Amino acid sequence: QLVESGGGPVQVGGSLRLSCAASGPIILAYMGWHRQAPGKQREEVAIISLDGTTHVAASVKGRFSISRDNLKNIVYLQMTDLQLEDTAVYYCTVGGESWGQGSQVTVSS
Repeated sequence: QLVESGGGPVQVGGSLRLSCAASGPIILAYMGWHRQAPGKQREEVAIISLDGTTHVAASVKGRFSISRDNLKNIVYLQMTDLQLEDTAVYYCTVGGESWGQGSQVTVSS
């Protein structure tokens, strides 16, 4: 089970941090975040492997960063300099197979 927290409304240029906690034994698979904006397909935002290797989408590189606490099975998405186009529902994932409930992030001017 994946439980997300940290979404909400924010103004342009603001910051938010999303958290996703997974229950169960230590996760060996990659963990990550996808998002889906209204009327658009779900897209990968950032993923992180067990050894800390990350991949961040070009659209958010330099503004978003991903990290994980391997002992606690928590993955974080630190979002800075948020823009209107970052408005979406953000989903955490483990290995692309398990998904969180989704966290709404709404950026307004």
